[in-house]
Amino acid sequence: MQKQFSFLPKIAALSVMAAFAAPVMAQTAGSNIVNLGWFHLAPQDSSEILTKNDGPGAGPIPGSGSTVKNADTLGIAFTHFLTDNVSLTADLGIPPTFKLNGTGILAGVGEIGKAKQWSPAIVAKYHFGDANSAFRPFVGAGVTYVWYDNVELTDNFQSTISKKYTNGAVSNARSTASLSSSWAPVLTVGANYNFDKNWSVGLSVSYIPLKTNADITTELPALAGGTTHSSTSLTINPIVTFLSVGYKF
Repeated sequence: MQKQFSFLPKIAALSVMAAFAAPVMAQTAGSNIVNLGWFHLAPQDSSEILTKNDGPGAGPIPGSGSTVKNADTLGIAFTHFLTDNVSLTADLGIPPTFKLNGTGILAGVGEIGKAKQWSPAIVAKYHFGDANSAFRPFVGAGVTYVWYDNVELTDNFQSTISKKYTNGAVSNARSTASLSSSWAPVLTVGANYNFDKNWSVGLSVSYIPLKTNADITTELPALAGGTTHSSTSLTINPIVTFLSVGYKF
């Protein structure tokens, strides 16, 4: 009996080793995985100067500019494995709200405005390793279509350009803005770690070369030129980090 008990630690050790050596089988051809997590968007931004396009004093406004602040939001991704190594992912999520602050002569304005960005993406990925690998790095490329809504300009900015366009005569002219939509490429690298046949954790970093044109309409009094249009361009180029938990179904 004592001899039989002496084998138990060895059997337990072999069982543990076998468990770690067992195939994870979490990412095979035909697998569907949903990931839920946190998107962090860090713009690598720049802007052109604001230009008044019509009316008295039309032309660029030297020294005017803006910068886009970081944003965070809830993200969700659906992945389908076409083969053991190739997958197609749809990246979705709650639209983040980007806030713009003035720079240069607009630095004193503080926040200029904000907008929600919609940017669903389709990304093809190549996963290294095989279907039994617990740790699977990947690279990918895809495309996103970006558009904006709930574009709002702050009262402080509206008052600033109202006075600028009327040499201080009017401070309460109202302005509205729109941002152009566009297609943009998506480049991504990352990795998944599979805990078992169902659960995994993932981290990816993506880069999106992105530019948008901003058009501003200001309703000035007729004597001050009437309806006036201004424009600028924003280069956003966000680096997007996605930390998530995945489940295979």
